[in-house]
Amino acid sequence: MKNNNLQSGMTKPITPPTLSYDLPSPEQIFDYVRDEIVGMDLLPGEKIPESQLAKKFGVSRTPVREALVKLASLGFVEVRPQRGTFVTKLSMNLILEARFIREAVESAVACSLSENYSEGMLDACEAIIEQQEKAALDEDPLHFQNLDDNFHSALADLTGFHRVSAVIEAEKAHMDRVRNLSLVELSGQYEHVIQQHKAILAGIKSGSSKQAKLAMEAHMKDVFNILKVAPEHHPEYFD
Repeated sequence: MKNNNLQSGMTKPITPPTLSYDLPSPEQIFDYVRDEIVGMDLLPGEKIPESQLAKKFGVSRTPVREALVKLASLGFVEVRPQRGTFVTKLSMNLILEARFIREAVESAVACSLSENYSEGMLDACEAIIEQQEKAALDEDPLHFQNLDDNFHSALADLTGFHRVSAVIEAEKAHMDRVRNLSLVELSGQYEHVIQQHKAILAGIKSGSSKQAKLAMEAHMKDVFNILKVAPEHHPEYFD
């Protein structure tokens, strides 16, 4: 049974899925299930029946399995032989490891951009912050988190190194759900994140690699705040 207290105010009802002919079915199923996991509509430890998922999308089990394989490779689900596919529980060790790697990579991103800053370079990032402010007013945590991902991807892409975004995407899998949980557990988290994003951009614009690095490190270390309270409030979600 799902935790209604957790669900309240955390996510909005997800529109019933309809597949587009413009994109591969496994990719669309992956996006849908990932959003349900990140939004805590599918809770840690919950079973994901392939047959029901295939019926929901009106497809065979093949594209569903392809989507679940990708989710498993990112650490969102685990396949247990003879038992089925389950949403993975939150692993403190993996979350801390992912944060450590992301801090190292994203601090390097911020330093690089500060050393190569040019006027207008961060326009797209500033536009994303404006969208986050609207998402905060709408109290839409899943959209807010997606915009957070867009913000960091945009910064990574500005380095000109195409693999940076992929590395960040792979490592953040174990942080995504606890990040979404933090929007409920910590009051004022929306504004806090927005101000941190603005500080990162200010650091980059300053041309000071030290200032940019410190701003990014502060942002990355913030996961410790939620890790102090989340396991106590929701022990059933953690290994």
